[in-house]
Amino acid sequence: MKKTQKSFKDLPPIRVRREPPTIPEAVAAAQDLADEVEHQVEIAAGLIGLTADEIRPHVLAAAKAKPERMPERILTAGSPNRAPRTVIVERRTRPPVIVERRGRPPLSR
Repeated sequence: MKKTQKSFKDLPPIRVRREPPTIPEAVAAAQDLADEVEHQVEIAAGLIGLTADEIRPHVLAAAKAKPERMPERILTAGSPNRAPRTVIVERRTRPPVIVERRGRPPLSR
């Protein structure tokens, strides 16, 4: 038996579920995108849809909890004739990202 091909007109409409991020997710994303606290507040507020005053305490609390990254030291096993070697891995910082604020498009239902 051959399957009959359905056209797009016969299919039900596609449903898209939109879930805004949680506060910790929005704060983590803002910390990855910007270094300055005020920029992080603006980004997180824009992602969630809250005001900057409502999100600022969460961003400040997360900024205190985030430790500075130290270079990682990895000891490798050497041969019996040599001492173990130390490999230092340093992380480079990225240049700041400039985010242009735009209005949201209206939701169509």
